[in-house]
Amino acid sequence: MDKLWPVDDAPHADEDLERCYAFPDALQRPWVRVNFVSSLDGAVSVHGRSQGLSSADDRTVLALIRDLADVVLVGAGTAMTEGYRGIKHTEVRADRRRRNGLSDVPPIALVTPNGSLPPDSPLLTDTLVPPIVLTTEAAPAQRRAELADAGADVVLAGDAELDLPAALAALRARGLNRIACEGGPQLFGSLLRADLVDELCLTVSPLLAGGGAGRIAAGTGAEPPRDLELRSVLRSGSMLLLRYVRQA
Repeated sequence: MDKLWPVDDAPHADEDLERCYAFPDALQRPWVRVNFVSSLDGAVSVHGRSQGLSSADDRTVLALIRDLADVVLVGAGTAMTEGYRGIKHTEVRADRRRRNGLSDVPPIALVTPNGSLPPDSPLLTDTLVPPIVLTTEAAPAQRRAELADAGADVVLAGDAELDLPAALAALRARGLNRIACEGGPQLFGSLLRADLVDELCLTVSPLLAGGGAGRIAAGTGAEPPRDLELRSVLRSGSMLLLRYVRQA
C-alpha cells in the first residue's frame, strides 16, 4: 500500500497505519467509525457479498480498524450473510491492542431489533468474548432469554424500534466508546438518520458491478446531508482506501 495523502516522512509500515487510523484520544462519548467497501459505481456487494469487492490490503485495514476499536458493531442481516463468528485471538492483534490499552479481543455488538440471532449462531458458539445483543422490548421474551442463556449480553434499547442513542449509551456504560461499525446498509442508514456517524472509512474497489446491488447506506438518508473532511488516502494498486471525519 502507498500513502498518497497527507504526504509526510513517516514510513509506510504497521506503525504508520496505526497512526493513520487511530481513534481520537480520551474519548468522553461513543465515536462511531463506519467501514465499507464499494465498487466504482456504488455497489455494496458482488453476488450478494462484500468479499467480491475486497482485497488483501482492504482486509488488512479492516483487521486494523477492529484491533483499534473497543467493540465491533454490525447488523444481524450482515452478520448472517457474511458468516460472522467471534473475532479471533492472534498474537499480532493482542500485542497491538495491549499497546493501546485494550483487551486482547474486542466483542461484537449485534443489532437485531426482533432478536433474530439464533442461539446456536457461531457468534455465540465460536467466540472468545460474549457478544452484546442490542435489541428491543418487542423481541420475543423467550428468544431474549435463550440468547442470555447462550452467553450473550442482551441489552434492551427501545420498545418496537431500536433506539440507537440508547444502544450507544449502553456500550459507553460498558467502557466501549471506540465503535467500529461494519454495516450493513440498513444500520448505516439508521446511524445517519440519527446523526451518530463520526467517521467513514471507504474502500473504493476498481470494479463496475452494474445494477442489482444496493448502496452502502439504505433508507431515507440524513437531513440535512453531513459534511465530512478527507483525512487520508491510501492506494493499493487501483484500489483507494479513503478516511473521512465529520467536520466539527
